[in-house]
Amino acid sequence: MAKLTFHGVGIKALSACVPQEVVFNKDLGYLIPEEEIEKTINNIGIVERRIAAPDVMASDLCFKAAQQLMQDNDIAPESIDVLLFMSQTPDYRIPATSCLLQERLGLSRDTMCFDISLGCSGYLFALSTAFAYASMEGVNRVLLLDGETFSKIVNRRDKVDWPLYGDAGTATLVEKGDFPASTFMLYTDGRGADKLMIHAGMRNPVTPDSFVEREQEDGNIRNDLEVFMDGMDVFNFAISKVPKSIKQILKETDTSIDDVDYLVFHQANRFMMDFFVKKLKISPERVPYCISKYGNTSSASVPLTISSELSGKLSGDHKVIMSAFGAGLSWGSAIMQMRDCKVSPVIEY
Repeated sequence: MAKLTFHGVGIKALSACVPQEVVFNKDLGYLIPEEEIEKTINNIGIVERRIAAPDVMASDLCFKAAQQLMQDNDIAPESIDVLLFMSQTPDYRIPATSCLLQERLGLSRDTMCFDISLGCSGYLFALSTAFAYASMEGVNRVLLLDGETFSKIVNRRDKVDWPLYGDAGTATLVEKGDFPASTFMLYTDGRGADKLMIHAGMRNPVTPDSFVEREQEDGNIRNDLEVFMDGMDVFNFAISKVPKSIKQILKETDTSIDDVDYLVFHQANRFMMDFFVKKLKISPERVPYCISKYGNTSSASVPLTISSELSGKLSGDHKVIMSAFGAGLSWGSAIMQMRDCKVSPVIEY
């Protein structure tokens, strides 16, 4: 476990962008027996999702979100000292997508840029990185862009994954200011690396055979360049680790769950989040959900949920816990006082 505490640094603004195309899980009769569709929707809590057009990348959605954030908050491009891009679906393997976004956004050539890649927990790990840089002398503002287009790496005949994932891009502005302490507690267990992965790549080189779709043991269709998830093992991992990590961060920061204004989870599925709420004995009114209309947007889901459900609700001081988990296996929680945070309404592209 890494426990990280920061002082005088916080989130000043958030924004999010989703694709225009809406797909409905009620239309998955080709994949799921008609008599099971309603039950599936109720269990996972996903009614509809946003799917990016073939020529729209995660970076495009993040670019639009960043433009909106900078416009709504009168942020001059040259005032950004560090640009971070968190994604598992970058534009290229080389170069880093953050470098492309620096040019597109008109940021200074003095801006430090780099990419981060992790699973659905990635936003918290990247946000802790943004806080760390913003804490340093010589850095005042960090722009964290987190976006995913999982629709491009999930087979549409994969009945485990395809009903879950949607696409989104987000922007988070982190800067120095009059902020109380923020604490992150982050964890990793590489023993579960094979539970959620894409098999073909560098260690298993891509060959023509990598593109061949095959029916797997679980009856799903995918090729070796598409996401595999052991749904039950990931589910068991999450319900065993997430409540404990939240209880641990509450203990470490001497905070009562009753003092938390909002608890924002990675939007994995509704059944799982409802379990967390009951386990933690927190009022459901303080747990925002956006999964029904956007699905599981992987690492972008925490900031997307804030943008979707808390826009206009974070003026003044609000104690917020964020919690996320995913491939790696990796998971973590963060607790912070969000002070006069400007959250832009979600836009479409």
